[in-house]
Amino acid sequence: MTSIGSDDRGWLRAVPAEDGRDPLLTRAGHRVHPARRLSDLVQGRPPGVTGSQWSSASRASFDFVVCAADTGRAIVAVEIGPVAPAGSAEQRVERLKDAVSAAVGLPVLRVGSPTLRASEHGRRLVEYVIDARAYAAGAAGATAARDDPAPVGFRDILGRLPDGRTGPVNDLGALTRAAAVEAYVAGRVADPIVRGLHVRWVDGPAQGWSWVQVRPDACLVERVTVTEHRFSCGIDAARLAEDLATVAVGERLRENVASELLPRAELTEQIVALSGRRHELVGGFAFDHLCAD
Repeated sequence: MTSIGSDDRGWLRAVPAEDGRDPLLTRAGHRVHPARRLSDLVQGRPPGVTGSQWSSASRASFDFVVCAADTGRAIVAVEIGPVAPAGSAEQRVERLKDAVSAAVGLPVLRVGSPTLRASEHGRRLVEYVIDARAYAAGAAGATAARDDPAPVGFRDILGRLPDGRTGPVNDLGALTRAAAVEAYVAGRVADPIVRGLHVRWVDGPAQGWSWVQVRPDACLVERVTVTEHRFSCGIDAARLAEDLATVAVGERLRENVASELLPRAELTEQIVALSGRRHELVGGFAFDHLCAD
């Protein structure tokens, strides 16, 4: 068996290229496998994990596992979906998976959203992260070799957008921004601008908010969390969270936008409350301009 990361006792299995289940995709030296149980990745109960914990955690699965194409070594396990309610059975299983993953050095990327789903949005997210990490690694190597200033980040590369304008081509929310303009022209929303913010909690996840004003007094709001355990997405996780929240807004725009709206005044109150917790945020709070209704 092949060990991974800092674990030198071989607790992690290499995922074979052919195990009776075809990879979802192969990209830039990576294989992406869908729906793998933790027991597919870890060979036996690791030290520090009780038998009861292992029994529960080993049956739980991740939505995707990204592996090195040549060795089968796991790069990261990925989950996308609703945040488990506090005190729920789902949260207990999630914590068990995290404990086992930490024990064997398995990196985990978790995206929490009430709207985004692995089946619909997972492939694009995984491709994006693979590309962002490859770009960041290449940029870092080139900068170190030439001692040049750091190049533009992956998220900020400019090019032609779907609506013909020039803008960041790696903005996952670009299609939503174009859809919001179309919805405004059609009279379905009161404002064509998609707004947002992003923060990172100290010792906690990154969080992104995104919203569009459907009526003068009400907004369609989406929030997404991104948690990186022993992993880096290749771009700032908080900006990624905001972009994913914007993707979720786009999903909602295709549905009945008049449902589940948040009063604009209440959204402003929530932003003000968030700004009051800036001491709990990495880098503070950079969106005071949104605190005025």
